[in-house]
Amino acid sequence: MTSSKPTLSEHWQSLLEFDQQHIWHPYAKMPADTPAIGVAKTQGSIITLADGTELVDGMSSWWATLHGYNHPKIQQAMHEQIDTMPHIMFGGLTHEPAIELSKRLVKLTPEGLDKVFMVDSGSVAMEVAIKMALQYWGSKEQPNKNRLLTVRNGYHGDTFATMAVCDPVNGMHSLFSEVLTQHYFAPAPQMGFEIESNNEDINALKAMLEQHHQNIAAVTIEPIVQGAGGMRFYRPDYLKQLRQLCNEFDILLIADEIATGFGRTGKLFACEWAGITPDIMALGKTLTGGHISLAATLATSDVSDTISQGTPGLLMHGPTFMGNPLACAAAIANIDVLMNSPWQDNIQRIEEHFKETLLPLKELDGVADARVLGAIGVIELERNDLGPQVQAKSIENGIWLRPFGKLVYTMPAYNISQQNLTTLTNGISKAIQKV
Repeated sequence: MTSSKPTLSEHWQSLLEFDQQHIWHPYAKMPADTPAIGVAKTQGSIITLADGTELVDGMSSWWATLHGYNHPKIQQAMHEQIDTMPHIMFGGLTHEPAIELSKRLVKLTPEGLDKVFMVDSGSVAMEVAIKMALQYWGSKEQPNKNRLLTVRNGYHGDTFATMAVCDPVNGMHSLFSEVLTQHYFAPAPQMGFEIESNNEDINALKAMLEQHHQNIAAVTIEPIVQGAGGMRFYRPDYLKQLRQLCNEFDILLIADEIATGFGRTGKLFACEWAGITPDIMALGKTLTGGHISLAATLATSDVSDTISQGTPGLLMHGPTFMGNPLACAAAIANIDVLMNSPWQDNIQRIEEHFKETLLPLKELDGVADARVLGAIGVIELERNDLGPQVQAKSIENGIWLRPFGKLVYTMPAYNISQQNLTTLTNGISKAIQKV
């Protein structure tokens, strides 16, 4: 007896045909070469496709769904809020969900980050962070400090200011290089979370600060984990020394915790590995547990006081959906679920399983490296054209991955069951060995 191949209904075939011709997906052609894969529903760590196929989600919808899909407590909070006040403008008005969320963010983030500016996406959170830094120095009557320094292999978003601090060579935005603001790029931190380094990387960054500090407003960095720019892990001491250098040269430090915030690396925020407080921190992705879009930029009192006492004395940004009550309610519930869960034990469980199952893959021909940190597993291939094949084989193995370039990576929900976690890593291993 053989099982029949799942088939799409006529209804879904019609929907996907329209999608292929009219809906522009991220980093995709129009019309698409192949149709997007229809999803009928989600629950926990399971994605149910339009044809009924069930896949274990290895992507957490690009890092966001910390507790899996459709978490009942987050959904309940959203249901209650939508009946009361789904939205209200934030200009001149405020509301309890925004206040309660801000209380939690001030309490949980590194000490000193006590001003909260809410936005609606991670890219905009970083856009606001950059704007804060530039306006800070303008308010101090040092408008010459209008450039940023960042490190190669970084990724901070797809808006214009953030594209300019993504890696200009290996990143996704070289098409816009002629029109982007030109910033300073230091060598990427040496790879390895537990290595003893000769500090060649930090010394190169220091040399650039010595030469250009009079023109540098801020350094932007993804703490501990460089995400879409290479899925690279680096040592906490680099981050600690960077904080000291920013202090020495009177430069602001912007920490992009959009991907690493709320526990992914094993600490609540990746900055905690180095015991530092940045001047500005961007949060997103994980803030609502993947249930609705929301992000935030936090800053120190020094940053907010300086901007507020300068000219024009106002932070010049105001998103229409800033502080959306529905999103704030989801974020409050998400944070409460996290803090009331054994999230550290879950991260350790996932990390140990990844080390046992994924690290041995580095011995395979065609695999350049395998690395694990917290609830992040990365397989780096020697070729950069195999992602679509790995993705197709992964679906055949009952899992959902979204490789890019040479990188096959996974960051599942923290509460993924051990059975689903095993299915996930078995599927990764089989897909890579097959391809």
